[in-house]
Amino acid sequence: MAAVTVKDVAERAGVSIKTVSNVVRGAPKVSEATRTRVMEAVRELGYRPNASARRLRTGRSGLIGLAVPDLATPYFAELAHHVRTEAAALGFTVLIEETLGDATEELRLATGVGASLLDGVILSPLHVSLHELAPVANEFPLVLLGERSYERDQVVADHVLIDNVAAAREATAHLAGLGRSRIAAVGVDRQGSATSRQRLEGFQQALHDAGLTFDPRLAPPVKEFGRRDGLLATRALLSLPADQQPDAVFCFSDMLASGAQRALYEADMSIPEHVAVASIDGSEEALYSTPSLTSVVPDKAAVASLAVKCLATRIRAETPPPFEVHMAPHWLEVRESTDGVRRPLSP
Repeated sequence: MAAVTVKDVAERAGVSIKTVSNVVRGAPKVSEATRTRVMEAVRELGYRPNASARRLRTGRSGLIGLAVPDLATPYFAELAHHVRTEAAALGFTVLIEETLGDATEELRLATGVGASLLDGVILSPLHVSLHELAPVANEFPLVLLGERSYERDQVVADHVLIDNVAAAREATAHLAGLGRSRIAAVGVDRQGSATSRQRLEGFQQALHDAGLTFDPRLAPPVKEFGRRDGLLATRALLSLPADQQPDAVFCFSDMLASGAQRALYEADMSIPEHVAVASIDGSEEALYSTPSLTSVVPDKAAVASLAVKCLATRIRAETPPPFEVHMAPHWLEVRESTDGVRRPLSP
């Protein structure tokens, strides 16, 4: 039996071959009625796109990879959604991988799990070094997400990030501006990740600006940026003598803040009356927590758009441009956990 072709699907659905191609690759500019009709024809005929033929015709598969540390983290789950949307608009399909922060796995996935399949990779590395990634980026389209500290002449790949120092500084300054004087930092990473270092730097800058002294006892170390880590770190803070306990907590992620809020609830500490809580991530979880969480919101849609467009340029350009660092915007959303003003959620 002859293989079903895209022409067969187009004839069955009563549309053009280009429309079938747009539907199959997930392009957004197709009406829902047309998309449904095409997909019904695809199922009825048993059509399967021929990736090998596309590869031979264009030299590309149309597949890109997104490798993140933890898909259970709301930030990365939301980011993956935005990357998929941006990629579909440019004609790419996204394969999503989870590295769990393992340096070996990060380096393996940075190469596209064998560049014969993927056209390029967007990677959010935690522990693989820039030195190890440099030769990969010179040979294979690669875009990095997240924090790294280096000078512009040391850029080894296109890199999309937010200004973590500024973000942490703004959140901490907000707490200090409320008159809080014993502000704790939850998120000092024992492994010394760049994200943790930069957010701690911004925290300390804001304390200095407010005339406050950094107290190491108010910066308990954590293993990860998870809810359990936030719970345990905040319990440690609440075990301090009463006059040394914090009246505000700045958490380095929304998940840490979720754990911190639970610890405060267990201790019958009212938020924000006894302890104000602020964070970074701007996840949907922050909006629906009780009380709703004041959080710095990275523009995840902008991060995804910058990353996908950079990668598409690297994939399609005959002579790729020099590597660049791209800064995405962020802003502070003040909510109930710091100002105590109840706000009904918009439907």
